[in-house]
Formats: sequence, structure tokens, C-alpha cells
Amino acid sequence: MKISNEVSSAFSPTRHAGNYRIARSSLIKAAHLLERIGLAAVGATCGLYVGATVLRQKGGLFESGWIVLLMMIYGAVSFYIGIDLSRTFARKSISSTPEQYNGSEAIEIMSAAGTFSAAIAAALSVSILVLDQSLPNGLVVFVAACWIVGSSLQVAAGAMARSYEVTMDRE
Repeated sequence: MKISNEVSSAFSPTRHAGNYRIARSSLIKAAHLLERIGLAAVGATCGLYVGATVLRQKGGLFESGWIVLLMMIYGAVSFYIGIDLSRTFARKSISSTPEQYNGSEAIEIMSAAGTFSAAIAAALSVSILVLDQSLPNGLVVFVAACWIVGSSLQVAAGAMARSYEVTMDRE
């Protein structure tokens, strides 16, 4: 009898933590927020690497330490907003009929392309820093441009997905 109560309580919509009852939806929301904060930390770290690479170039456009901070902030915002599109958005894009184009595929492609571009820029920056290479300013500008374009695509995709969800909820 006791085992069956434990099994049924494992599938109940609430959890017990001491004397407190925690709804499963609040646990999921907390986990989702924690995940998004982690993504923002990853974005800030990638921005740090790209910013350090740009800052390291002598005679370049950006010789101030503020560029590193700005790239970190922009990376945190872009990864927080753009990578983790909500589950309702993903469900609605999958459930659409193949003949009907609703624009959600373009948003997912923008998010994926932005993530890829930003990740490649960060990986190149880390390799430049670790291998202590001195590259021409043109290549460093290319890496920074990949970072900025990728992060901007993520921000645009996240904003479009959230506005798309609002219009889908009204229908």
C-alpha cells in the first residue's frame, strides 16, 4: 500500500518539499528560467572571447575595454532571447499543415543561423587567443562581424517568435 502511494505521488501535479507543496508548473518555470540564465552566461562568455580578440589587435578600431563589456552584454541578451524559443511556439510550428506557411520556419532558421554564426565566431576567437596568433585586422573584423550578425539574428528571431506567439494566442 505504501509503495503504491509513493508511485501515485510521483505522478501528481504537486511535489512535497518538507511541509511545502510545490506545483509542478512552478518547478518547470523555475528550471526554464535557470536554463535561460545559463544560456545568457554562455552568451556573455562568448562575447568575452570575441571582445578580447578585438581588443587584442593593435591599431584596430576598438582599443577600449568597453568593447569587451558591450559584447558580453549583447551576447548575454542575444543568447537569452534568441536561442530558447518557447515550447508553445515550437508546437505551433510543427502542427501547421505543410501547405500552409505561417512564418515560424523562418524564425527557427534565423535563430539557428544566429546561434551557428555566433558560436563559430566565439570558437575562432578562442583559437586565436589560445594559439596566440596575430591576424590581420580584416580577419578580426570578420570574426567580430560574424559575432554581431549572429547575435542580431538571435535577437530578431526571439523578438519575432514572441510577437508571433502573442498573435497566435489572440486567434
